[in-house]
Amino acid sequence: MEDGTDLPKLSVVTVTFSAALCLEESLRSKLLQGYPNLEIIIVDGSSTDRTVDFIRKYESWITYWVREQDRGQSHAINKGWAR
Repeated sequence: MEDGTDLPKLSVVTVTFSAALCLEESLRSKLLQGYPNLEIIIVDGSSTDRTVDFIRKYESWITYWVREQDRGQSHAINKGWAR
């Protein structure tokens, strides 16, 4: 289909903790590739910097995001994939 919905869904899980300095660049990198059937999932471990500001800035392109404590990077990745 012209809108790309016939392409496989590409799910990308991004885990973050106080990574505001690189999160926007990471999100822009994914979005600017222009893949039409992209699912972006962000799991934030309760960042204390401006991470949530950047998540909200790109929220309309993010499929799902959560901000909550986790037990580390592996746990956060598994939570994202479970979603």
